[in-house]
Amino acid sequence: MSRLFDCSQDSDLLAGMRLARAAVRKGELVVIPTDTVYGVAADAFSPAAVQKLLDAKGRTRQSPPPVLVPGIATLEALAAEIPDAVRDLVDAFWPGGLTIVLPAQPSLAWDLGDTDGTVAVRMPDNRIALELLEETGPLAVSSANLTGKPAATTAQEAMDMLGESVDVYLDGGPSESTASTIVDATALVAPRGKVTILREGAVTRSQLREVLGDLLDEPAAVDGVSTA
Repeated sequence: MSRLFDCSQDSDLLAGMRLARAAVRKGELVVIPTDTVYGVAADAFSPAAVQKLLDAKGRTRQSPPPVLVPGIATLEALAAEIPDAVRDLVDAFWPGGLTIVLPAQPSLAWDLGDTDGTVAVRMPDNRIALELLEETGPLAVSSANLTGKPAATTAQEAMDMLGESVDVYLDGGPSESTASTIVDATALVAPRGKVTILREGAVTRSQLREVLGDLLDEPAAVDGVSTA
């Protein structure tokens, strides 16, 4: 049976984190607070767990989940290459509401779906999420909602939508209602490549341009991308 833990209470926080870690290790799903919207999370290196995440949301492999990481060292382990402009973005906006798409390390033993050899990575600015990530390693995380429904901004909203498909719900209080901004930086590995905005959210285009200058391309809307 699913359990919801009020992380404002020390006893619930300790119990919830312990059970959330155990659930991730067993390949189950957990819902976590982030600095944007609530996310539903799974072990990024368990194909079965990632498929559970997609099934719970009603998504297909054509909509692979992004990956939350606890810091730059994990980004370096997951990405095949990190251009200087991406490091500038990380310095400016991590931890925070910016998801960056990069070429993935080809040796990674995972299956996030139809990624075309890329990985979308973010470091959230939330104590509970970061503490869990430090214990579990990278988590595949998508917004905690059914496809087509608004992203959950409370743990209870997530539970109302996802129900028993999630093992543990960590309630960190109301979250922001704006999801992360997603940028595609894969073209930077080629000469004259630029960063493309796939979805504008918590980080605005003007903020990105302050860091990237002429390396920022015009934004392009992409359907079906969802992240916490």
